[in-house]
Amino acid sequence: MTLDQIIEVQARSTQLHSEAEVETVLDSMAVSITTEMADKNPLMICIMHGGLITSGKLAPRLNFPLQLDYLHATRYRGETSGSDLQWKVFPSASLKDRAVLLIDDIFDVGTTLKLIVEYCKQQGCASVHTAVLLDKQHDRKEAGIEIDFVGLEVADQYLFGYGMDYKNYLRNAPGIYAIAEQDM
Repeated sequence: MTLDQIIEVQARSTQLHSEAEVETVLDSMAVSITTEMADKNPLMICIMHGGLITSGKLAPRLNFPLQLDYLHATRYRGETSGSDLQWKVFPSASLKDRAVLLIDDIFDVGTTLKLIVEYCKQQGCASVHTAVLLDKQHDRKEAGIEIDFVGLEVADQYLFGYGMDYKNYLRNAPGIYAIAEQDM
């Protein structure tokens, strides 16, 4: 895509949640996470690339000892629909006997997150908690995966902003936006 095309896509999009609304939700998520995990010495793992902004915004709000790490597993690779899971980077820290907190941008179908949770369990972690900024509302969810900390519930639309992308662009948009139908 060209820069002009991306600018046009952004101009046609609809803002669903402002930056101020999202920041308020992140405050609430931090309170819930702190209540549940402050005494667990957690390893907070950012799921790249989508979880980058949510992780970066949440970490300073979690005023208790924790360690940070990341992993990169993707099904999308710049496309608007997913395929098989491709692992690019595994966490560098040991997960054995750790309370793991996985941070991602959105819980859509849940295939990627379910596979990541299974990986963490296979590595011998003591517990796995999941936190997502957005939970997309539809009936196509993967069975056997629940989210512990959710920021906002959103309609079943293609979204960008706060870590979510449109063809590898617009992750940095200040708010949550829905793509226009013609850009799907």
